[in-house]
Amino acid sequence: MTYLEQQVFTQVKAIIGNEEQVIGRRGILIPLKKALINEADIRIVIDIIATDPALAGHLLLRSNTAQAAGIIATKSRSIKDALIRLGHVNIYRYAFSFYLKERLDELAEPYNKLVKGYWALTECIATDAVQHLRDLEGDNQGINIDADEVQTLALFSVFGQVITLSAFAFLNAESEKTIALQVIKKLIDTQQQSLSVEAFEALGLDDELRNEFMIAHNLKQSTNPNSSGLLLRSVLAKRNVLINPLDDSSQYY
Repeated sequence: MTYLEQQVFTQVKAIIGNEEQVIGRRGILIPLKKALINEADIRIVIDIIATDPALAGHLLLRSNTAQAAGIIATKSRSIKDALIRLGHVNIYRYAFSFYLKERLDELAEPYNKLVKGYWALTECIATDAVQHLRDLEGDNQGINIDADEVQTLALFSVFGQVITLSAFAFLNAESEKTIALQVIKKLIDTQQQSLSVEAFEALGLDDELRNEFMIAHNLKQSTNPNSSGLLLRSVLAKRNVLINPLDDSSQYY
């Protein structure tokens, strides 16, 4: 790593640790996270989410993805139905990704276009993962994996790249001298694992999400047949985006 790359790497990691800068709208995320951690009554969670109709609509839409894919039979017709079905962990993951996407829309070019490319990829991966789950259930393989856990994990499948590129955009916006885009591209290519783990830890995402992310990217192994990470691994392998590419001994669906 060159001196410049080391400097940028250190500065990017510092920005990644600044949740307010990376996520932006924390007014709902903070009380929502506290309410979910404290297992607050569903009415309290509904009241918090209802203060942002866009978020409420997004959660209702996401909650019906599994129904639309034919994995579950019942459609959520209200935000209450959606939140009860999603569960605390998935509610926060979806909310976090929603506000992260909003923050990405504010980035200047060329970062906006690059990050949106990564985001489009995550949506495609999420769609593929839910379809893969349906196919496995259709084959009666006896697995018991929650569709929303698969989808939320998929939305974080290239989280390291998204956060790192966003942090680099903020860094360049504050810098007197523009840093070449090639510098951050090289860091993403060579330090993806480190930057991804750093982002999960710094932004306070749940340990299970980070663990399944590691399994999905073949950085950690699992013998759990109901691992959402193990299911996602084959999807990531087909798209050639695994941090640690598969070999003949790697386990996946």
